[in-house]
Amino acid sequence: MKLSKPEIRSASALASVVGLRMFGLFLILPVFAAYARHLPGATPLLVGLAIGIYGIGQALLQVPMGMLSDRIGRRVTITLGLLVFVAGSILAALSHNITGIIIGRALQGVGAVSGASQALAADLSHPENRSKVMGIIGVSVGLAFVLAIILSAPLAAMGGLEALFSVTAVLAAGAIVLLWAVVPRPSARRAPAAASWTDVRHMVVQPRLLVLNASVFVMHTMLTASFVVLPLVMLHVSGIALNHQWELYLPVMLVSVVVMGGVLRRVRTVSGSMKLILVCAIGLGVSLCGFAAIGYGAFFLWAAACLFFSCFNLLEATLPSLVSRLAPDHMRGAALGAYATCQFLGAFVGGMMGGIGMGQLGTASVFLIAAALAVFWIPLVGWGMRHVALPGVQGQAESASA
Repeated sequence: MKLSKPEIRSASALASVVGLRMFGLFLILPVFAAYARHLPGATPLLVGLAIGIYGIGQALLQVPMGMLSDRIGRRVTITLGLLVFVAGSILAALSHNITGIIIGRALQGVGAVSGASQALAADLSHPENRSKVMGIIGVSVGLAFVLAIILSAPLAAMGGLEALFSVTAVLAAGAIVLLWAVVPRPSARRAPAAASWTDVRHMVVQPRLLVLNASVFVMHTMLTASFVVLPLVMLHVSGIALNHQWELYLPVMLVSVVVMGGVLRRVRTVSGSMKLILVCAIGLGVSLCGFAAIGYGAFFLWAAACLFFSCFNLLEATLPSLVSRLAPDHMRGAALGAYATCQFLGAFVGGMMGGIGMGQLGTASVFLIAAALAVFWIPLVGWGMRHVALPGVQGQAESASA
C-alpha cells in the first residue's frame, strides 16, 4: 500500500522533529573528548560518563514516557520531553566544569521522546504503512548523524562546547515549534497503547528480535566508546587539528552515503538484510582494529574511517526496518521500545567503557576492546540468520513489508 499525501507530509514533519533532536545529541561526539579534557575536574572516566550518561536516562524512560503519551497526548508528552532536553542543553552550555556538563547531559537523557514519537507516527499512518513511516524517520536520524559528524568540528572551533550545546538547545526548541505548527493532530488514535515494561522485556529476548537488539546495543557501544578517544588520537597521533577534522569526516561520510545507496537498493529480503548485518559486524570489528593502528600511517585512519562509517550507517538504516518487519503486528510498539532501550543502553556502556579504557589502558586499548565485542556479536548474527530462515518466519516478514 502506497503512502498517502497526508502520511508523507506527517512522516516528513515528524522526521524533521526527531532529526533535529538527534542532530543535537550526535553533535558533541566528534570533539567532546578533546575539549572536555581541559575542563576543571575532568578525568578520562568522567569524560566517558559525560558522553554516555544521556543513554541511561533514555533507556529507562522510553517506556514511561510512551505510557504517559497515552494518558495526556503524544504532542504534549513530546513537548515536555523536548523542554527537559532544552534545559539540559542550556545547563551544559553554561557549565564550566565537567560535573555541570554531566548533569546537563543526564537531563538531556531524561527528555526521552523516541517512544512517544514512534507512537505519534503510528497514530498518523495506516497500519500497512507504519513500517514505511518508521523508515522515513530512520532516514532522518541517519542524516542527522552524518551532518553532525561533518559540522561538529567547525562549530566547536567557533565557540567551543558552549556553542555546540547552545545550538543543540536552539534546534530542540525549533523542533517544538515544528511539532505544533507542522505535525498534524491525529484524528483518532489508531495505534495500540504504549508498551508496558513486561512487553518490552519480552521483545528484548524474543528470538526473532534478540539478534537485532543485541546488534544495536553493540554498534552503539562501539560508536560511543570510539568517540571517547578518536578525536584525541586524530589530534595527537595523526596531527589533525580539531578545526580540520571535518576534512576527514566529509569525504568519509560521502563515501558511506555512496556505499549505502549502492548496497541498500540490492538488499530487499530479510535473509539479505541478515547477511548484510553479518558483513557489517565483521566490518566494524576490522575498522576498530584499523583505528588502533593509526600510529602506523594515515592509510589506516582513512581506510578504517571509511569502513566504520559505511558499516555503521548501513546498520542504522537496516536494523529498525527489520524490527518493524519481524515484530508481530500487535507488539510492534513494544519491539521498537525494546530496540530503542538497547540502543541507548549501548551508548551508556560505550561511554563508560571508553572512559575507563582510556584512563587505565590507553587510547588504542579502547578500540581493541570495542573490536573484541565483534567476537560475540558475529556468532549471534549467524544464529539469527538461521532462526529467521525457519519456515514461516521470513514469509511473514516479507508479507508485512509489502
